Amino acid sequence: MKRIESKLNTASAQFRANAEHNRKLAAEFHEKERAARFDRPQRDIDRLRKQGKLTVRERLDLLLDPGTPFLELSTLAAGESYDGKVPGAGCMTGIGVVSGHEVLVNAGDASVKGGAWYPQSVKKIVRAMDIAIENHIPVVHLCDSAGGFLPMQSEFFPDKYHAGRIFRNQAVLSRMGVQQVAVVLGHCTAGGAYIPALSDYSVIKRGTGAIFLAGPPLVKSATGEENTVDELGGADMHTSVSGVADYPAGSEEEAIAIARDVVAQFKTPDKARVESQEPEAPYYDPAELYGVLPQDIKTQFDMHEVIARLVDGSRFHEYQANYGKTLVCGFAQLWGYKIGILANNGVLFNDSTLKGTHFIELCNQGRTPILFLQNITGFMVGREYERRGITKDGAKMIMAVANCVVPKFTVMCHGSFGAGNYGMSGRAYDSRFLFSWPQSQISVMGAEQAANTLVDVKARQLARLGKTLTPEARAAIHDPVVAEFERKQSAYWSTSEIWDDGILDPVDTRNALGIAISATLNAPIGDPRYGIFRM
Repeated sequence: MKRIESKLNTASAQFRANAEHNRKLAAEFHEKERAARFDRPQRDIDRLRKQGKLTVRERLDLLLDPGTPFLELSTLAAGESYDGKVPGAGCMTGIGVVSGHEVLVNAGDASVKGGAWYPQSVKKIVRAMDIAIENHIPVVHLCDSAGGFLPMQSEFFPDKYHAGRIFRNQAVLSRMGVQQVAVVLGHCTAGGAYIPALSDYSVIKRGTGAIFLAGPPLVKSATGEENTVDELGGADMHTSVSGVADYPAGSEEEAIAIARDVVAQFKTPDKARVESQEPEAPYYDPAELYGVLPQDIKTQFDMHEVIARLVDGSRFHEYQANYGKTLVCGFAQLWGYKIGILANNGVLFNDSTLKGTHFIELCNQGRTPILFLQNITGFMVGREYERRGITKDGAKMIMAVANCVVPKFTVMCHGSFGAGNYGMSGRAYDSRFLFSWPQSQISVMGAEQAANTLVDVKARQLARLGKTLTPEARAAIHDPVVAEFERKQSAYWSTSEIWDDGILDPVDTRNALGIAISATLNAPIGDPRYGIFRM
């Protein structure tokens, strides 16, 4: 493969201005991330210490193999919800290495509302369990939750993808032979009791760990029966009487050590075979990505410059370089793994759409994972393109993306608007992992487009009545729409709603993708099959 020849002038004023702007955005992101992980009212930390509990981050440090990476998912979930009082949606999920095995960690954070499940908590846990199913990754549950946040029960209990989906997913994992271990470090109440009960192995700490469908107050209210926590659901009862749990532990350290021993017994998966070679760092400095990305979402930039700072040796075998130039396609290695890349260099025209469709088929036939780098305003519109069948050609690309059998990965690098989001494997198209960059934006169209469309509709309505739209009336329609779109198309809104698997600092993207690719190869890759391509 040839090395990409960067045309970036790193000494230019524009590069320096971009770099300063994006470094500031990255610093703001890291501060938000730090606060979501560690900032808690002192009374909540004091409460944990009084109970003899560790924080969720301290538990994670004990669980993971020393010196190994951890890919945390959806760190800023619920950041824009619940008045910002449920950081991380009250739980922590991610992929790490335990006793030499890649595992998915699902951990309740008792420093946030006692670990109570809010609607976004459930969505985050369900997403994590979906990742475990899709990629055949064993799960370690660190259980410590006060149960569902009852005032919002209608928003997390009854629907298909609400709390019941967590337990359904655990049952599916068991059917698949993907192993799970639960470490009960706090209360597992009501539905939460099924997490350890549905796990292959269950460890419970004496004193603070408890499993019951109803705690002592509810039992007394329902039956008149009085029990202590230990009598009703403590470690000794469940490991010697009920058999709900397997291993008692005298401390959190011992409980997690037992879990590590259990994971050490897990079977080692036969990973899917893909083309690979020795990893190599990019030739160009990934930190230069800060200077590549423009400050204005409307400003175009060359995706070759992004690719050059992500892939091994900055080498790229470009496919059909002179055709459909608004979509860059080609092969590269990332952390040694061969991948196909589709990256936007402008709006999707008929030719670039057909090129992308064909390239996706090539990757499927060659069992090559695909990375989508999004900066897309959509498919081209207008009379000429409709007559040439842009809708039909866009449907071909969507058909190829939807029926892709190799692992897909998506990074929202800048803009993601309209149906272009779909063609480039947006959230609805089952990328194994989808990440955003801090300055990225996503919506059905740009804020100005949406506002101007609504203004135009109103103006046409008034024109039919012989009236005109005054500047004041125009502003009354336009300005609130722009403000609302800008708020809800931001990366922070997206990640709060768990429309992605987390925001990444651009310079960390290569490492995150390396972990993600490795994790996906725990699952076999099937044979490619497609639906009907309208010709």
